[in-house]
Amino acid sequence: MSDDVLEVLGQLRRSTRKASGRPFAERPLAGAQIELVRLLRRHPGVSVAEAADKLGVAANTVSTLVRQLSDDGVVERVVDNSDRRVARLALSEDARERVEYWRDRRSIAVDQALSRLGDEDRAHIKAALPALSRLAAALADVGETGVDNAENDAVADTREEV
Repeated sequence: MSDDVLEVLGQLRRSTRKASGRPFAERPLAGAQIELVRLLRRHPGVSVAEAADKLGVAANTVSTLVRQLSDDGVVERVVDNSDRRVARLALSEDARERVEYWRDRRSIAVDQALSRLGDEDRAHIKAALPALSRLAAALADVGETGVDNAENDAVADTREEV
């Protein structure tokens, strides 16, 4: 079942990307860069440490992403007035406008695709959203604690039989 879930999620991401394009078509961003851009759209003014916590990655990873995106004019660093050692992160005005437009195009594409489905399919998708959200949270927990080696060995044993 895990392969099926991953396959469907991958198809959704690829299809959505194909339908809506990319926010920075002249220089496509890597997946981790897009995740940071999305985070900054939703939470402008976060620090590097806060962004790392929300993304579930190391602070030095976010620092690297910020440096790359700053060099490209996508992200701006602003010194925190209450603690000058802390930089607050935000999208540049141009980047924010591009991301908002891209987000709107993605929403429209998904809305149009959903409208082509029958009522029963839309109801099933809506009913599955809470379970998918719990799956995402469970995956975040696995990512924090690491994959259990005993389970990993069992999966490897199963694959050898296939």
